[in-house]
Amino acid sequence: MKFYSTNNKAYQVSFEEAVFKSLPKDNGLFYPTILPQLDPFWLQNLKNISKVEIGLKVASQFIGDEIPFSRLEQIVEETVDFDIPLRKISHQIAALELFHGPTWAFKDVGARFLSRCMAYFIEGSTKKTTILVATSGDTGGAVASGFFNIPGINVKILYPKGKVSEVQRKQLTTWGENISAYEVAGTFDDCQSLVKQSFLDKDLNEFMNLSSANSINVARLIPQSFYYFYAIQQSKFTHNVICVPSGNYGNLTAGLWAWSMGLSIDRFIAASNANRVVPEYLDTGIYKSGPSVQTHANAMDVGAPSNFVRIMELFGGDHFKIKQHISGFSLSDDEILSTIRTCQNTNNYVLDPHGAIGYQALARNLKPNEQGIFLETAHPVKFLDVVDKALQEPLNFDEKLRSLFGKDEVFQSINNDFSSFKELLINASR
Repeated sequence: MKFYSTNNKAYQVSFEEAVFKSLPKDNGLFYPTILPQLDPFWLQNLKNISKVEIGLKVASQFIGDEIPFSRLEQIVEETVDFDIPLRKISHQIAALELFHGPTWAFKDVGARFLSRCMAYFIEGSTKKTTILVATSGDTGGAVASGFFNIPGINVKILYPKGKVSEVQRKQLTTWGENISAYEVAGTFDDCQSLVKQSFLDKDLNEFMNLSSANSINVARLIPQSFYYFYAIQQSKFTHNVICVPSGNYGNLTAGLWAWSMGLSIDRFIAASNANRVVPEYLDTGIYKSGPSVQTHANAMDVGAPSNFVRIMELFGGDHFKIKQHISGFSLSDDEILSTIRTCQNTNNYVLDPHGAIGYQALARNLKPNEQGIFLETAHPVKFLDVVDKALQEPLNFDEKLRSLFGKDEVFQSINNDFSSFKELLINASR
């Protein structure tokens, strides 16, 4: 399959090129020329198909023969080698728990798949690849884990100073080896802007091989579509509404791709925090990005969501069609705290701040004949300060987390200035 730029359908590349280029030169995003249709009989038989078989079936539609079938099977096995259970919370609501991977966040799935695809493509090459990744919290840790000690690849993680939790920061800054962390004086949008400017800088790209591990990379989105199939596979509901806590909108894009391939999903809810760019677009038809607002659900603190252009591409920019399939919802910080507390008291289930938004979106918006699944995107221990405040008592955490707190951190503080960052990258690669 080929992937085209959302700014120019005539500009098309292979899967391998899309993975390593990350962004087209015209500042669009890569998009599949076709969203394949899966066999309806196969879809009806999901309950009898393994996680690996599902992932392999979906991934192979996009990758074709660019990765041999046996190697792709190995990649998928390593991508989903942890539980992804659907847990019933109430008679109408269930949570798809995506936090059982190595860094306790949904982004483990995309990062592991991407790292192993890249490792396959660079086998035998003498060229080094530099991965640039901006993170609002969970992406960086998952990417660091996925790419740690992979030969030929160096990872540079940019995160906003003071805007990630302590656990998230530790998962960014305690690796060493081929993983470097940079604390940026600014917001996530500033970090993302530095990454995008790097890809568009001609001199920098002639000097070094740059790629991205953010959800702008198609090799992150493809595996993220797997777990929508896993949700429906496990669901006992008859009408499935999927609620996606959303920041950069890659996760929702992946779900829409799964739906477009034939997966039975009634509708989607895009759940946000105070960064209401997409809910306001859904309400008004006017898309207006803005500066990001810091909230308790920090992984969703995005004021200029990159992946929304892919959602627009899927629906041909038709606001009416988008509204037919996606509704918007947002929750304030105070409501996040009260939702965590209420869900624990009522259902004996501890939500993380992002999952709290997803849960509340369903609780308020499901019709009597509907059932809903929200993505529980991260383990609550990653947000101890928020969860402890909500529950008004300390949350218990396991030995794995204790060992993380004992590790030394190594990071470099930098300003939000592209020329300085460019010089840093060049000097680090010499």
